Amino acid sequence: MNLLMTVERTTLMQTPEDDAIQLWVTQAVAAANRSVPSSPELSIRITDMDEAAQFNETYRDKTGATNVLSFPATPPPETDSGLLGDLVICAPLVIKEAKTQDKQATAHWAHLVMHGVFHLLGYDHQTAAEAEAMEMLEIDALASLGYANPYDIPAPLESR
Repeated sequence: MNLLMTVERTTLMQTPEDDAIQLWVTQAVAAANRSVPSSPELSIRITDMDEAAQFNETYRDKTGATNVLSFPATPPPETDSGLLGDLVICAPLVIKEAKTQDKQATAHWAHLVMHGVFHLLGYDHQTAAEAEAMEMLEIDALASLGYANPYDIPAPLESR
Protein backbone atom coordinates (compact mmCIF):
# COMPACT_ATOMS: atom_id res chain seq x y z
CA MET A 1 0.00 0.00 0.00
CA ASN A 2 1.22 3.46 -0.87
CA LEU A 3 -0.37 5.74 1.75
CA LEU A 4 -0.40 9.45 1.00
CA MET A 5 -0.91 11.29 4.28
CA THR A 6 -0.56 14.90 5.34
CA VAL A 7 -0.50 15.89 9.01
CA GLU A 8 -1.00 19.52 9.94
CA ARG A 9 -0.64 20.73 13.52
CA THR A 10 -2.25 23.96 14.70
CA THR A 11 -1.60 23.32 18.38
CA LEU A 12 1.49 23.81 20.49
CA MET A 13 0.79 20.64 22.47
CA GLN A 14 3.04 17.65 21.99
CA THR A 15 1.47 15.22 19.55
CA PRO A 16 2.54 11.86 18.10
CA GLU A 17 5.14 11.82 15.34
CA ASP A 18 3.97 11.37 11.76
CA ASP A 19 5.55 7.90 11.61
CA ALA A 20 3.37 6.69 14.49
CA ILE A 21 0.25 8.21 12.95
CA GLN A 22 1.09 6.60 9.61
CA LEU A 23 1.43 3.21 11.30
CA TRP A 24 -2.01 3.58 12.94
CA VAL A 25 -3.63 4.70 9.67
CA THR A 26 -2.01 1.84 7.75
CA GLN A 27 -3.14 -0.68 10.36
CA ALA A 28 -6.72 0.60 10.26
CA VAL A 29 -6.81 0.49 6.45
CA ALA A 30 -5.37 -3.05 6.47
CA ALA A 31 -7.90 -4.19 9.11
CA ALA A 32 -10.93 -2.80 7.28
CA ASN A 33 -13.23 -5.31 5.68
CA ARG A 34 -13.86 -2.92 2.83
CA SER A 35 -12.43 -2.26 -0.58
CA VAL A 36 -9.63 0.26 -0.15
CA PRO A 37 -7.71 2.09 -2.89
CA SER A 38 -4.15 0.90 -3.47
CA SER A 39 -2.94 4.46 -2.79
CA PRO A 40 -5.24 5.79 -0.05
CA GLU A 41 -4.97 9.51 0.70
CA LEU A 42 -6.02 11.47 3.76
CA SER A 43 -5.15 14.56 5.68
CA ILE A 44 -5.14 14.95 9.43
CA ARG A 45 -5.39 18.27 11.21
CA ILE A 46 -4.38 18.18 14.88
CA THR A 47 -5.81 21.21 16.59
CA ASP A 48 -6.70 22.91 19.85
CA MET A 49 -10.01 23.14 21.73
CA ASP A 50 -11.25 26.36 20.09
CA GLU A 51 -10.72 25.21 16.54
CA ALA A 52 -12.13 21.73 17.26
CA ALA A 53 -15.22 23.36 18.78
CA GLN A 54 -15.57 25.58 15.71
CA PHE A 55 -15.42 22.53 13.39
CA ASN A 56 -17.92 20.65 15.58
CA GLU A 57 -20.38 23.54 15.57
CA THR A 58 -19.99 24.29 11.87
CA TYR A 59 -20.25 20.73 10.58
CA ARG A 60 -22.25 18.90 13.25
CA ASP A 61 -24.24 21.75 14.81
CA LYS A 62 -22.92 20.69 18.23
CA THR A 63 -21.41 22.93 20.89
CA GLY A 64 -17.90 22.32 22.18
CA ALA A 65 -14.95 20.30 21.00
CA THR A 66 -15.01 16.59 20.25
CA ASN A 67 -12.00 14.28 20.13
CA VAL A 68 -12.08 13.36 16.43
CA LEU A 69 -14.12 14.49 13.47
CA SER A 70 -14.18 12.57 10.19
CA PHE A 71 -14.94 14.07 6.82
CA PRO A 72 -15.21 11.22 4.28
CA ALA A 73 -14.55 12.06 0.65
CA THR A 74 -16.66 10.78 -2.20
CA PRO A 75 -14.62 11.36 -5.35
CA PRO A 76 -16.23 10.42 -8.67
CA PRO A 77 -15.48 6.77 -9.53
CA GLU A 78 -14.05 7.67 -12.93
CA THR A 79 -11.23 9.64 -11.26
CA ASP A 80 -9.78 6.49 -9.68
CA SER A 81 -8.93 8.68 -6.70
CA GLY A 82 -7.64 7.17 -3.48
CA LEU A 83 -8.93 10.11 -1.43
CA LEU A 84 -10.49 8.85 1.80
CA GLY A 85 -11.08 12.25 3.39
CA ASP A 86 -9.94 14.34 6.33
CA LEU A 87 -9.68 13.95 10.09
CA VAL A 88 -9.64 16.72 12.70
CA ILE A 89 -8.24 15.62 16.06
CA CYS A 90 -8.39 17.80 19.17
CA ALA A 91 -5.05 17.30 20.97
CA PRO A 92 -6.03 18.76 24.37
CA LEU A 93 -9.15 16.62 24.49
CA VAL A 94 -7.26 13.45 23.56
CA ILE A 95 -4.79 14.07 26.41
CA LYS A 96 -7.57 14.95 28.87
CA GLU A 97 -9.56 11.82 27.99
CA ALA A 98 -6.50 9.59 28.33
CA LYS A 99 -5.89 10.94 31.84
CA THR A 100 -9.55 10.74 32.83
CA GLN A 101 -9.84 7.17 31.53
CA ASP A 102 -6.46 6.17 33.02
CA LYS A 103 -5.08 5.19 29.59
CA GLN A 104 -1.68 5.65 28.04
CA ALA A 105 -1.84 8.75 25.86
CA THR A 106 -0.22 6.93 22.93
CA ALA A 107 -2.82 4.17 23.07
CA HIS A 108 -5.64 6.71 23.09
CA TRP A 109 -4.11 8.57 20.15
CA ALA A 110 -3.82 5.29 18.24
CA HIS A 111 -7.44 4.45 19.01
CA LEU A 112 -8.82 7.81 17.91
CA VAL A 113 -6.76 7.91 14.70
CA MET A 114 -7.99 4.41 13.82
CA HIS A 115 -11.55 5.29 14.84
CA GLY A 116 -11.47 8.27 12.48
CA VAL A 117 -10.01 6.21 9.64
CA PHE A 118 -12.75 3.59 10.05
CA HIS A 119 -15.31 6.39 9.70
CA LEU A 120 -13.57 7.52 6.51
CA LEU A 121 -13.90 3.95 5.24
CA GLY A 122 -17.66 3.97 5.82
CA TYR A 123 -17.98 2.45 9.28
CA ASP A 124 -20.30 4.04 11.82
CA HIS A 125 -21.82 3.42 15.24
CA GLN A 126 -25.36 4.74 14.88
CA THR A 127 -26.92 1.37 15.71
CA ALA A 128 -25.85 -1.29 18.21
CA ALA A 129 -24.89 -3.67 15.39
CA GLU A 130 -22.79 -1.01 13.64
CA ALA A 131 -21.12 -0.04 16.91
CA GLU A 132 -20.28 -3.65 17.72
CA ALA A 133 -18.77 -4.25 14.27
CA MET A 134 -16.72 -1.05 14.39
CA GLU A 135 -15.53 -1.66 17.95
CA MET A 136 -14.39 -5.19 17.09
CA LEU A 137 -12.35 -3.83 14.17
CA GLU A 138 -10.79 -1.22 16.45
CA ILE A 139 -10.04 -3.73 19.20
CA ASP A 140 -8.41 -6.18 16.76
CA ALA A 141 -6.42 -3.50 14.92
CA LEU A 142 -5.13 -2.01 18.17
CA ALA A 143 -4.32 -5.45 19.63
CA SER A 144 -2.21 -6.27 16.57
CA LEU A 145 -0.01 -3.32 17.60
CA GLY A 146 0.07 -4.33 21.27
CA TYR A 147 -2.56 -1.90 22.56
CA ALA A 148 -5.24 -2.89 25.07
CA ASN A 149 -8.96 -2.91 24.36
CA PRO A 150 -9.90 0.80 24.42
CA TYR A 151 -13.41 0.00 25.59
CA ASP A 152 -12.19 -1.59 28.82
CA ILE A 153 -12.21 1.68 30.71
CA PRO A 154 -11.19 1.33 34.37
CA ALA A 155 -13.34 2.85 37.09
CA PRO A 156 -12.34 6.41 38.02
CA LEU A 157 -9.44 6.54 40.48
CA GLU A 158 -11.59 8.05 43.22
CA SER A 159 -14.02 5.09 43.14
CA ARG A 160 -11.35 2.37 43.40
